[in-house]
Amino acid sequence: MAKESFDKEIQFLRMLVLTSGAYSRQQFAERLGISVHTFDKTVKKLKEVVQTMQEDLPEELDKDFTNTFRYNYYDSAEPVLLFLFRAKSLKESESLRLSRILAGLSERPMTLKELLELCCSGEDPEGIFPDEKTLRGDLKYLEEVGVLARQPGPRPYQYRLYDDLIRQLSDEELCELFDFVDVMANTQVPSVQGYLLRDSLKKQLNRRSLTEPAADPFLYKYHYYSRILDEAHLYPLVSAMREHCKVQFLYFSPKEGKSYAAKPTNPLFGRESVGSLEKVLPLKIIYDHQYGRWYLLASDKRKSIRKYRLEGITQITEAESVAEELFLAEKKLLEERLALSWMIDTTNPVTIRARFLHPLPGTGNNFVKERVLLQGQWGVITEEDGHSFIYEITVNGFTEIKPWLRSFGSSCEILEPLQLREELIQEWKELLAYYESF
Repeated sequence: MAKESFDKEIQFLRMLVLTSGAYSRQQFAERLGISVHTFDKTVKKLKEVVQTMQEDLPEELDKDFTNTFRYNYYDSAEPVLLFLFRAKSLKESESLRLSRILAGLSERPMTLKELLELCCSGEDPEGIFPDEKTLRGDLKYLEEVGVLARQPGPRPYQYRLYDDLIRQLSDEELCELFDFVDVMANTQVPSVQGYLLRDSLKKQLNRRSLTEPAADPFLYKYHYYSRILDEAHLYPLVSAMREHCKVQFLYFSPKEGKSYAAKPTNPLFGRESVGSLEKVLPLKIIYDHQYGRWYLLASDKRKSIRKYRLEGITQITEAESVAEELFLAEKKLLEERLALSWMIDTTNPVTIRARFLHPLPGTGNNFVKERVLLQGQWGVITEEDGHSFIYEITVNGFTEIKPWLRSFGSSCEILEPLQLREELIQEWKELLAYYESF
């Protein structure tokens, strides 16, 4: 499928999960920047994909695409939207061709000629068979990603499946490996490739009859669906940074009412897009654990630092490359600007002093101090007595650190700066007004 279609489905699924089906078809299409007809086609296509990936879908859920996600989200610990990556990772022709290659190699090692005969055998409704050049590219790709290996010996070379590790593992070792991947995929970022590896290991466990659903040692509840969807742009951006290439994309700010704009195929019906066309040099990608958001930090033609949320990026393509010296100079400048940043703030530094109260005696561990030491980054404790301690940190602005300080509730009192103290006082007054008696 076209890249644009993938962007559309990413934005479609994000809005579907966030709104829980509260939008009408017209509202949904308007927010996405597409027609109602395109909306219906997208729903139909995604529904077909869900049916393909989840063959045991209940009949009542099969009828309503919105309910499919709403109920699966609450009933399952699996990240439901991962199906988009499984279905979109390859074109249909590539998926069929690679499946035939892997199926043939699972029986015995084969040469390029034998694989070509295998791929051209059988019935193809469209009569499209790969040529030798295409098949060589497939074999090179599968060899690079470690799926198959070339047998030592003279030409013509033979290829075999490279599954030595899995075959050599005992049942106990395979279960331990699956548990490790399961923990890492659910607790680390990025996670999509971890989930795909987890699925592959689970298939191996099924082949050995080692899976018992009731005995899963770990269960996780997934909260940030957009994190998985944003990872569709993560790897192209990382690749562009490695190659020192600029990227071009259409960006929709979270402040705008639109999140997507379809490319007009008919020039008579062309319309101005609400998104902004950006061309920048990507320098760094940062993940915000608190809100489950990915950020791209880049340099534009004016040599200024630009910040983008990955959820607003669509139609991303690589542009021209730059000299390595220029890329390293821009990245060094960015690191200097971020040296005192709580996350991505590049405004002027400010020193924050806060008093944290110890828990009441007899409550066990001092969880307040433990959390401050764990999450407080480069901040230090300057004073401490039996009732409280003073925490001090210099950061770029206080907008990003404010939610963290506020999360301590009555255990935290801001001493400096005065502006931050007054802002928190006003916020707590607003909260108090919500709970006043009627």
